[in-house]
Amino acid sequence: MTTVMPPVSECTVAGCSYNDHGCHAFAITVSGSDGHADCGTFLPLTIRGGLPRAEAQVGACQRTDCVHNDALECRASDIRVGFDHDTASCLTYATA
Repeated sequence: MTTVMPPVSECTVAGCSYNDHGCHAFAITVSGSDGHADCGTFLPLTIRGGLPRAEAQVGACQRTDCVHNDALECRASDIRVGFDHDTASCLTYATA
């Protein structure tokens, strides 16, 4: 059983409602298709959301082709989120 989820160590997507000098979502979902690992939690609203003192973690990873994915759980030590192909993406995503 996994007891520790990898943290989101960096998010440079300023237009996300959960990003306020770091990700303040409780946990994010990595999703996507066609070789892209999108942040499924990305929310481009003008209001800020999330928890005031949250340190976001990877709650789920749907990219089964990623080397860090084990039974839909992320096994990376941490991940970085940033813009890739005009959307918020997991920049730690890598295929074998």
